[in-house]
Amino acid sequence: MPRTVLSLFPLRDGKRRIMTIHPALALLAKDFRGEWRTRYAVNTLLMFIVVTLSVVVFALAGETLTSGVQAGLLWVVLFFSAMNGMSRSFLSEEERGTTLTLRLLADPSAIYLGKLLFNLVLALLLNVFIVLLFLVFLEGFLIRQPGLFLAVILGGGAGVAAATTVIAAMIARAGSKGPLFPVLSFPVLLPLLMSGISATKIAMEETEWTLALPELGVLASYIAVVVAASFFLFDFVWKD
Repeated sequence: MPRTVLSLFPLRDGKRRIMTIHPALALLAKDFRGEWRTRYAVNTLLMFIVVTLSVVVFALAGETLTSGVQAGLLWVVLFFSAMNGMSRSFLSEEERGTTLTLRLLADPSAIYLGKLLFNLVLALLLNVFIVLLFLVFLEGFLIRQPGLFLAVILGGGAGVAAATTVIAAMIARAGSKGPLFPVLSFPVLLPLLMSGISATKIAMEETEWTLALPELGVLASYIAVVVAASFFLFDFVWKD
């Protein structure tokens, strides 16, 4: 078996080295090494974000939008940016032909956890980068409750990563991968998007942050339910 295929479990002196860390962390490290070599997802996301935000800025031409419209626009960019990069976690395994090797060397729960951690880091960095660009280039984009805003952005990123990880595994072997991913992801992410937009609007206005407690509860419940369901169902998704 090629050494590149077994990069998750390196060899020493012709024998498989005993891993001292959890397989999920080993898979996470493998994905980061692969992304560092190719930078495919990062470059794709950066180009999409820059182009999309440039179009938005030129279209507005200095106009000041209401906080509700700005919050909705922010989450639209967050959603479509995630659709351009989150599916790579499993598509890359199919393209390299390492899917069967992962099935043989790691449990489905470890694979899901490793891919979830990779998508989580990618989603959080993506959200922070988009917010920074909005603050710099979008006129009138003000955050009056930074703590609440940060909680919403981080919670939204975690929810997007949790949902898109299992969806990416489902469509990895499909014929038309590109169109399927956003089509399947949108109805699943709709409750998250609605709560995220509402809580972001509250964070941008001079209102009591306690008004966002129901939305934060929805975000937390969404993440817990999706992660728990994914752990139970990923075995069937991964093997069938």
